[in-house]
Amino acid sequence: MNSPARDRDIWAEWLAEHRHGGDPEVRREMLEKLGRRRDKLLDRAGLAAGEILLDIGCGEGLIGFGALQRGAGHVIFSDISVDLLEFCREAADALGVSDRCSFVEAPADELAGVADASADVVTTRSVLIYVYEKERAFREFFRVLEPGGRISLFEPINSFGMDERRQGFWGYPGNGLHDLADRVEAVYEAIQPPSDPMLDFDERDLVRFAEGAGFFPIDLDYHAEIRPTDPKPWPAFLNSAGNPKIPTIAQAMEQALTPEERERFATHLRPLVERGGGVWRMGEAYLTAVRP
Repeated sequence: MNSPARDRDIWAEWLAEHRHGGDPEVRREMLEKLGRRRDKLLDRAGLAAGEILLDIGCGEGLIGFGALQRGAGHVIFSDISVDLLEFCREAADALGVSDRCSFVEAPADELAGVADASADVVTTRSVLIYVYEKERAFREFFRVLEPGGRISLFEPINSFGMDERRQGFWGYPGNGLHDLADRVEAVYEAIQPPSDPMLDFDERDLVRFAEGAGFFPIDLDYHAEIRPTDPKPWPAFLNSAGNPKIPTIAQAMEQALTPEERERFATHLRPLVERGGGVWRMGEAYLTAVRP
């Protein structure tokens, strides 16, 4: 992102800095993983040359520009972030593909500005986790698709393993510092409780929402994993946030703990983070479906 951090909205700021904690190597590794996710999502969409794709929650354009490289005739970039839409518009100009792009500021559950039956494919990646009205969003996906059009969605299932993750701190053992870990964790839970859209659904709900909106057939590819955490540089860990709506770990620690408590907590946590001494638990859902 080219604009100063103070001018960016929370979505653009998170993508530019807090998703990877400001560490270039962590960012590179993350983008490689996201690229594989994009490729699977587009593979499952069955995108054909010349088709119109609507990418909802386009972010920095990972899926949309990938679709153009695969021969999409036109991509509609949709997001609630004006900053990210401007980023995509500038990127389209730089890539010489502006004539195959349009840009719409709209949330997933109210796609104003997108006409009925105007897209062949609708994609989302990690978008419904921010949407309260998920069933309404699926009805909007159905509305904007041509008959025979497809949705291809990816969503993390954050409710998987959440109870276990909160027994320590983000998957790392507390080892006698559970009181400190609980207080830091409480900062996050106050912002995103179990009723938050980040946590209020699972993979079966996605199938139910799609069927309720009228999609048929529907295919779900669900994967859950429990494995060691990846080693991570301590500054990147401290300066990262799991999503745009929550503070970084450093900010949460500052809010919840005294300076002496922060030092104790960091002394315990840092070696675990740097060597990969925690347990990562995550579910991931890819869903495709057809508008009859």
